[in-house]
Amino acid sequence: MTRKLSGRRQDRGLLVRLLHDARGNTMAIIAAAMIPLMGLIGGGIDMSRLYLTKTRLQQACDAGALAGRKAMASGSWTTTAGGTQDTALAMFDANFQQGDYGTSTRTRSYAESDGAVTGTASAVVPVTVMQVFGASASTVAVGCTAKLAIPNTDVMFVLDVTGSMNCVAGDSDCSNNGNVPATGAKITGLKSAVKCFYEALMKVNTAEVCGGDPTATTYNGSAQIRIGFVPYSVNVNVGKLLPSGWFADSWTYQSRQANTTQVWTWTAGTESAKSWNNWSAVPSNLSNASSYSDWATVASSTVTINGTSYPQYRSALTSAQCTSPNTNGGAVGYTDSGSLGAETVQSTTNDPPTYPAASQTVTHGQSDAHTATAYKYTYNLLWLLNICRLQSATRDYTLTRTGTSTRPINWTQITRFDSWTYKPRALDISGLKNGTGWNGSVSVPALTTTSLGSFKPSGSSSSVNYLTTAPVTATWDGCIEERQTVRNTDGTPGDEWGTIPAAAYDMNIDLVPSASTAGSQWGPMLEDAVWARYDGTVSCGKYTCPNNTTSNVTTSSDLSRNHDYYCTTEAKKLQSWTTPAPFESYVNSLTAIGNTYHDIGMIWGARFISPTGIFATQNANLSRIERHIIFMTDGDTMTAPSNYSAYGVHWWDRRQTSYAPDSDNLNAIVNARLTALCTAIKNKNITLWVIGYGGASGINSATTARLQACATSGKYFAADNTAALTSRFKQIASDISELRLTN
Repeated sequence: MTRKLSGRRQDRGLLVRLLHDARGNTMAIIAAAMIPLMGLIGGGIDMSRLYLTKTRLQQACDAGALAGRKAMASGSWTTTAGGTQDTALAMFDANFQQGDYGTSTRTRSYAESDGAVTGTASAVVPVTVMQVFGASASTVAVGCTAKLAIPNTDVMFVLDVTGSMNCVAGDSDCSNNGNVPATGAKITGLKSAVKCFYEALMKVNTAEVCGGDPTATTYNGSAQIRIGFVPYSVNVNVGKLLPSGWFADSWTYQSRQANTTQVWTWTAGTESAKSWNNWSAVPSNLSNASSYSDWATVASSTVTINGTSYPQYRSALTSAQCTSPNTNGGAVGYTDSGSLGAETVQSTTNDPPTYPAASQTVTHGQSDAHTATAYKYTYNLLWLLNICRLQSATRDYTLTRTGTSTRPINWTQITRFDSWTYKPRALDISGLKNGTGWNGSVSVPALTTTSLGSFKPSGSSSSVNYLTTAPVTATWDGCIEERQTVRNTDGTPGDEWGTIPAAAYDMNIDLVPSASTAGSQWGPMLEDAVWARYDGTVSCGKYTCPNNTTSNVTTSSDLSRNHDYYCTTEAKKLQSWTTPAPFESYVNSLTAIGNTYHDIGMIWGARFISPTGIFATQNANLSRIERHIIFMTDGDTMTAPSNYSAYGVHWWDRRQTSYAPDSDNLNAIVNARLTALCTAIKNKNITLWVIGYGGASGINSATTARLQACATSGKYFAADNTAALTSRFKQIASDISELRLTN
């Protein structure tokens, strides 16, 4: 019998059967899950589109802001057709066009404020799947800002200030011979270009008209910006910027040494009183009339003879009456007058004295000249009268005497100058040091002569004028002689600089000098103490030239110095120049002199800027700092064996060669050293900018290739004239300034 179930039992049975029967359940479950699954997938698709659109929109906004700010450079923001605003919009459009990614209602705009370019952009992004759930289109908006910001920056100028910089760019003949700046000279253009670099980098106005000049008069940026200078030619003037402890106390120069002799000279002391002998005897026959002659009648009416007055005539009848004085031939009366003569030296013992004679005996003589006048009466007939007539006659005689005295001999030993020996000489230069600072000169002993005075040497009665040695005050302007180097020995200069040798301290950028490290210290250039020696002359073409020699030369003559010396304007270490006046003053002080030694300028530019070298405490004070060397030259390497360089006078000192160098050798050495230094600098993560100034008239193709290889990749520029040089400097300043995006 079939039983009829109630409705409830029937429903429960259905559910039980469904529970135990899985057939067809999958479709039902899938159908139930479709709605939430569509929401998830649609939301992901539409959100991806929103994020993609916002990313592309942001990129386009950034690109436009950057383009607009770069087009603005150091000038102003312009909204006219083709201006900086159009540049920004065009860059945006190139990156995000109307309708990209299905968007609509695209907007974009740019404006400038205080040097920053700000942009905004938006676009409407439609939804697709999410429309099922009632979602509508979304608007995506972005903002962007671009400003030209300068990171912490060190810039070291290494500037060629050789004599050719006094010439006009492109003047291959240099019609003014490079002696003084010509009108439009390259040195003038360099000064202008450097000032314009300052304006472009610091955004501070100078007196120079550069185009697009900023209006600020003081640097107000947050970054640390320091600029230094190494002007170079044959030498660099850096010495007084360095601690005195980095210099040796003694340095060897091509100089001269005085040769002297010890000489005994004499003077006579005070003479003692004379010891006189007796006068010679008076003649005994003065009263004898026969000892007189040439009797003549006296002219006077009376004559006084020894106090008695006698008349001119006496009356007498006979001769016997002519008495007193006696008549002819007998005794007579007479008078005697004398004149004492000067004392004279008759002889001297030890004359001239020879050392060590202690004294001299001097014999003196003196005379006493006398005239005796005799008188007598003579009887004879006068006018028929017999009378006694008074007559007179004279007789001369001389009395003499001798005497002796003594005088001491005073001996003095003097040092007289005899001659010079021209040779290398080690000089004490510690007198230049003043604590940690410097004096401007040092006294070098026995480097010149002065008059010692007039002296009588032993064995001579004649006075001789002697010379003696005297010191010279050698001034120091700050140029330096380099420390230990490595010499070229094979006559093929350059092969030793493929890798800088460890012993070449002069090429070591970072080695700090120390008295304990032999050869690591520097020395001052003392032009006043240097002579390049020669012995006679030789024919050199149509001229006569000195016969150079490395042998010692001894002569009493003053040889000419026979070398060329040039010292540049003093360098400047890295420093902040927040206002333009000091910067302009220094740049204006640059002068152009001498030949071209690129290597000496480059090594000191590197030393001044290196964060790990001799100025590490000053240069490594920031965690992030960009370093740049700007190396500018107007010509090929030019050396001369007679140049007094950082390695002495080449031909004589031979610190860089073991042989007598010529200009070709020295040029090759400088070029090879420059190449090695450029590599070392770039390896220190210093950006090396190089500018060749003046065109092919001053720089040949080999030099151009060398300079291009020297520069950091893409950092070499050529400038044929001042306008091009200024443009290059401004471009470098712009590239050093980093264009940054800010939110």
